[in-house]
Amino acid sequence: MLGLPGAARAYRPFNSTDAAVAGEGELEIELGPVGFLKEGAERFLVAPSLILNWGLAPRWELVLEGRQFIRLGGAPGRRWALDDSALSLKTVLRDGVLPATDGDGRAGGELAVIASQRWDAVTIHLNGAASWTRAHTAGLFAGLIVEGHDAWTVRPVGEIFVEAEQDAPTTISGLAGAIWRVQENFAVDAAVRVAQAGTVTVTEIRAGLTWAFGVGFRDLRRRR
Repeated sequence: MLGLPGAARAYRPFNSTDAAVAGEGELEIELGPVGFLKEGAERFLVAPSLILNWGLAPRWELVLEGRQFIRLGGAPGRRWALDDSALSLKTVLRDGVLPATDGDGRAGGELAVIASQRWDAVTIHLNGAASWTRAHTAGLFAGLIVEGHDAWTVRPVGEIFVEAEQDAPTTISGLAGAIWRVQENFAVDAAVRVAQAGTVTVTEIRAGLTWAFGVGFRDLRRRR
């Protein structure tokens, strides 16, 4: 993944992602209408979080994402902020088994390598990334997603990741949840994430949906 992100990883409800892209002419909407984040003594509603994945060409995907944070309680600071915004380009190098505003205005960059493998009982996605952050410091990311049997209508999922940035505490995170495939192109997810960043404990509740449908050049050609 290469673009102008702070952290450009997208796959509901995880922080890492899978080694797959949207089909050519297909738009995937990953929407979290409302979530909850507790970071140390601060509490936020995350409403909404949105990721748009567009298959602009075979094996290529354009990703636009961001999350709106609403500060709860009387803690000092902005009450509303749009953060975790990113515009990214993702490609599949080898076919395998799988089908900010109110923040730092500077740009960063990230290069990530993602590998996925599916067995009869479990699917894993391994992420590794190096970044130049918006604060203009070096960063590293490593994450692992584990999913239950892909044929199950409701499958349990989990994720662990480690994120390190120069002059900032290292974050160690764990997530557990489930994905419910309502239809082939529509899924609902929910998860709880707990992380430690230095002395700060982070607790987050995530819930949302993923919806894919045809749009774009390939769809227009079919109509002709």
